[in-house]
Amino acid sequence: MSKLYFIPGSQDLYGEECLKQVAADCKEMVDFLNTKVGDVVTIELLPTVETSDICVENMKKVVCDDECVGVITWMHTFSPAKMWIKGLQLLNKPLLHLHTQANEKLPYDEIDMDFMNLNQAAHGDREYGFIVAKLGIKHEVVAGYYKNDSVVAKIRRFAQVAKAIGYSKNIRLATFGNNMRDVAVTDGNRLECEIKYGWEVKYWGIGEIVKGAAEVTDAELAEKMNEYTSKYTMATDNVAAVEEQARYEVALEKFMAANGVNAFTDTFQDLNGMNQLPGIAAQNLMAKGIGFGPEGDYKISAFSAVLMKMAEGREGATGFIEDYTYDLTEGQELELASHMLEVPASFALNKPEIQVHPLGIGGKADPARLVFDGITGDGIQVTLIDLGDHFRIICADIELVKQPKPMPKLPVARIMYRHKPNFEIGTAAWCYAGGAHHSVVSTSLTRADIALFAKLTGTELIVIGDDTTEAELYRLSNR
Repeated sequence: MSKLYFIPGSQDLYGEECLKQVAADCKEMVDFLNTKVGDVVTIELLPTVETSDICVENMKKVVCDDECVGVITWMHTFSPAKMWIKGLQLLNKPLLHLHTQANEKLPYDEIDMDFMNLNQAAHGDREYGFIVAKLGIKHEVVAGYYKNDSVVAKIRRFAQVAKAIGYSKNIRLATFGNNMRDVAVTDGNRLECEIKYGWEVKYWGIGEIVKGAAEVTDAELAEKMNEYTSKYTMATDNVAAVEEQARYEVALEKFMAANGVNAFTDTFQDLNGMNQLPGIAAQNLMAKGIGFGPEGDYKISAFSAVLMKMAEGREGATGFIEDYTYDLTEGQELELASHMLEVPASFALNKPEIQVHPLGIGGKADPARLVFDGITGDGIQVTLIDLGDHFRIICADIELVKQPKPMPKLPVARIMYRHKPNFEIGTAAWCYAGGAHHSVVSTSLTRADIALFAKLTGTELIVIGDDTTEAELYRLSNR
């Protein structure tokens, strides 16, 4: 279970009784927060920082605990911030500064100097805030009474994003083949991805999966086919093509387990020895939280894995998608987003069908794939691009909608959405920002989740939504 450490601040100036009260109040606060966010993380209380040495010991524990994904700090009283410098310099995990008080209301009739000295977060948190700013630490500040629903919701969001960042630092991604020839936006600096986000991007030949698929046993094949038929409707007589995908998935699962891999890419330009391009195999794995990027797009593969981790426990769907084609009926513009094969089944409105059809690209046999119409609701579309000297996240608010008419001749997953604030501004802003055609769509996450991830990882963020105006579009076009 992931955990956050809670570190309060004080000093010994006000005596032992004050410090005992600080400890008691912090325990009560941590106990309460665990009732609210315990399904996401557990929160553990560390000793109150009274000296630099205590702060250093606390931060060493934070850094060395593999289960710890971040830290919450709060200055119950005035905690001189020089005591925090050496400890904070050790910190390499997300930081939330909780600006709150143990008491909600002032006891106007009884307040005295003892109460003032004990409950002075207004004083202590500003001292602490200065040193965090001075040290240039990317962090989140949550202000308000800690029992308020709005404050709890922000702490919960921080916990989910911190978990995703911790997961990000342990992603190992297998690229089977390389970047699609001549495509720009899916390429980039793999070393910088590892330095910035922790993603280990490693190359393996597709022959690893070819070999693994050939070694799948009859029992393993039968188990995977039973999984398919229990989750999906078999709408093809070409069972052999479906079995081929089942072999690929079994081989991929065994390969990932053996090599500690939790995201992968492939490309239709490098399928030597494969009979089909993975379809159901990729779709089914994505629905289980495995990151995927087609055409060698390692950035979106790892990013999709991170965002799926961030969305765990929330309703809705999160996963890879590709911008494909438009309905440009004036005033009713819509986008049809899909891919050749690989859209995760988590986006399915109804039970997906297993179908086998020609692909028209890659020069291989007709691949089995899942065909379905997509869910509806408000969501976001997010992508990550490499601009050479820095990374940029683009996050756009969208509305997933029901397709206006059936598409009986389009045998792929079909996701449709409306751009905000409208088609003209929304899509133009995406293009000005350099947004890729591969992205992650989510009806579970919000712009606020992505903004927090971008802030804590020091990534440039551009947002597009109902508040994007023609003036903002002009600024984007002149960046």
